[in-house]
Amino acid sequence: MSGKLRILLTGFGSFPGAPYNPTQPLVARLAQLRRPAFDDVTIASHIFPVTYAAVDRQLPEVLAKARPDALLMFGLAARTPYLRIETRARNAVTMLWPDAANTRSSKRGIAANADAMMFGPHTARLLRAARLTGIDARSSRDAGAYLCNYLSWRAIEHVRDGGPGLAAFIHIPLLARSGAVRRKGAPRITLDELVDAGEALLVEMVALARKARVSPPRG
Repeated sequence: MSGKLRILLTGFGSFPGAPYNPTQPLVARLAQLRRPAFDDVTIASHIFPVTYAAVDRQLPEVLAKARPDALLMFGLAARTPYLRIETRARNAVTMLWPDAANTRSSKRGIAANADAMMFGPHTARLLRAARLTGIDARSSRDAGAYLCNYLSWRAIEHVRDGGPGLAAFIHIPLLARSGAVRRKGAPRITLDELVDAGEALLVEMVALARKARVSPPRG
C-alpha cells in the first residue's frame, strides 16, 4: 500500500449540561499541527453533533470520504479531572438523558446479545505516550452510556468490518479557563497541556498505523 497515511480526528459539539465542549478547540489545534513526523500524513477532522442519529449518519459518511488508516476520537467527561484512555465500548445506552436533539434511547443496549467490544492492545501504548508528556492519564474500562460510548461502539464495528485499521477514544476533562496557567496542585488541565498530550497520542497513532501498513494482521 502506498500514499500518505490518513488519520481522522473527531470531537463533539455542545450538549445538554455542556454548552462548551473543549474537544472542538483540541481537534482544531491538532489538525493544524505541522511536524516532521506528519510529513507523510493527511490529517482530517470532524465534529459530531451530540445525537445518536448524527453518529449513525455521519460516521459512515466521513469514513468513506477520509478513508482513514486510524481514527482518533475525543469526548468530554466533565466529572473526571484526568485524561481517560478508553479500552472498550460497552453495549449500553442511557435511557435517562436525552441527546442534543432531545431524543432518548428506547433501549438499554446498542446491539442484541453482544458483549463489550475492545479497542485493542494499542491502547496501552497510547496511555504510555500520554503519560510521558506529564499529564495525568489513566486507562478506563467504562466509556459511559452516552454518545461517547455509542460512537466508540460504532467505530469498533467499522474497524471490524474492514474500515480504519485502528480506532481509539479519549475522554478529556473540563479545561482551565482560556489563557490560564495551571499552578501546581490546580485541579484542571489547560488546553495547551491537552494539546501536548493529544500530539503525543497522534504521533503514536501514526506510528501504529505505519507499522500496520508494513505488517498487516494475519488472517
